[in-house]
Amino acid sequence: MLYGIIKERASNKELFCYVETGSDHATMCFVDGVQVSTGCTYGKSNLVKLEYGKNAINLIDVKTKKKVRVKLNPEFQKRGLASEFVKLRAKGIEPKDIKPEIVDPLIEKIISLPDEELLIVGDVHNVDFASPKGSFEWHECANCGEIVFATKIRIVNGKHVCIPCSGYTA
Repeated sequence: MLYGIIKERASNKELFCYVETGSDHATMCFVDGVQVSTGCTYGKSNLVKLEYGKNAINLIDVKTKKKVRVKLNPEFQKRGLASEFVKLRAKGIEPKDIKPEIVDPLIEKIISLPDEELLIVGDVHNVDFASPKGSFEWHECANCGEIVFATKIRIVNGKHVCIPCSGYTA
């Protein structure tokens, strides 16, 4: 998988990935591809989205503590952003409503390109990293009654409450 650095996609939490995308730009499907190709997912909590607005990832091998940054090749990305598909998307046309004769050649082209035309793989670095641990401790929110895991509970007037009920934003 990444030129011998990462041998295979994560089936559990062998890898951890920071994606540099964000929530508000046109190429969020990049994160879908990252999840499929690396095995890092929001559900396993080994994928964290940074709000940088870039199509790049920082992939960490949890066992060896080695990190590599991989980004879309800017030249490839510029060509894609100038495509008819992206022009239609910018007009508000949903992907499923774009004709196959526009989409299919793009997919075929991407599949046929060598990796180095799509991606730029950075140097491998050692990193001080500890995987975030999931909490099994929970409380019932004193206001709404919903279950809240301890890492997100807030104490207000001596009561355990969820973030929305606490009046705080985080």
